[in-house]
Amino acid sequence: MPSRKPSAPVVVKRNRATGRVTLADVAQHAGVSPITVSRALRGERAVGADLVERVRKAADTLGYVPDPAARALASSRSTHVAVLIPNFSNTVFVELMDALQRTLVQAGYQTLIGVTHYDPAEEEAVLRSMLAHRPAGLIITGLDRTPGATALIAGSGVPCVHVMELAQHEDDYSVGFSQQEAGAAITRHLVELGRKRVVYVAAQLDRRAVQRGEGYDAAMRHYGLAEHIRWYQSSEPSSISLGGRMLERVLREAPDTDAIFFCNDDLAQGALLTALRLGLKVPERVSIAGFNDLPGSEQMLPPLTTVATPRREIGEQAGQMIIDLIRGREVEKRRLDLGFQIVKRQSA
Repeated sequence: MPSRKPSAPVVVKRNRATGRVTLADVAQHAGVSPITVSRALRGERAVGADLVERVRKAADTLGYVPDPAARALASSRSTHVAVLIPNFSNTVFVELMDALQRTLVQAGYQTLIGVTHYDPAEEEAVLRSMLAHRPAGLIITGLDRTPGATALIAGSGVPCVHVMELAQHEDDYSVGFSQQEAGAAITRHLVELGRKRVVYVAAQLDRRAVQRGEGYDAAMRHYGLAEHIRWYQSSEPSSISLGGRMLERVLREAPDTDAIFFCNDDLAQGALLTALRLGLKVPERVSIAGFNDLPGSEQMLPPLTTVATPRREIGEQAGQMIIDLIRGREVEKRRLDLGFQIVKRQSA
């Protein structure tokens, strides 16, 4: 039998500017038009199964990767949602992003993630860069930003959902809880235990930490303890090591303190570790409470009393809200309050 001729190698004329395999290359290889390739790869029902299979084999053979920017320009639609968060060092935002991304991926969307480092000017720059990619939607942490960033969001025409806070303006969409009320609730718990000289310790000094402090302030005044209101603040990022140092500072400068409310659990965890090292009895000498119920708080000695915040639920609900807005569906509640829970353990 005559031997078969080896099949000819695939020759691809790549885009000279980018080096990418193009939609036209796939069309040529499959023997169809570029519009047929586009429809087949999008899974449109009008394209037959045999033709879809041929196009997908051609795309796999050539190593074709769809260009989302080109697709967005061609269709005036994007499959990306831009998400701005302060950082990835805080478990709060890691858990929120994990839930958010899972929700978006299931609906066929991907995320463009921008980190702002709690810097309003940096947030504006990141936002400007992301909007240049024409995302389908925008999810952004909090409500406090520069006039420039506010104007960018308003002028973009992109649906936007704010997370971790609750919007006051009726036209804004938000998913979160009241930071002020959460701060007031944990303070009330401490006062109702018989603590009178409660101190509030905050780091990072972002808007949400300030709001928790406002809740603390209101609760102390409600109980007639205005003269004992004391804030200790640090512009450093929240951390376990900073929490230990802040405990020592409070006890040095205000030795009559009988309870401390830390604005984040990592600070409170550091305070508990330092108290253990110093032989300081918690809660007998001083009660310690945190915020967010981060991993490890239940394993502290003693286990940490804190405020559990629904960051996974916030991610899921914000994801569903932005999907509904992108697809033109009615959103029943523009301001979705998911609440919080006081977790009472042995530290307070």
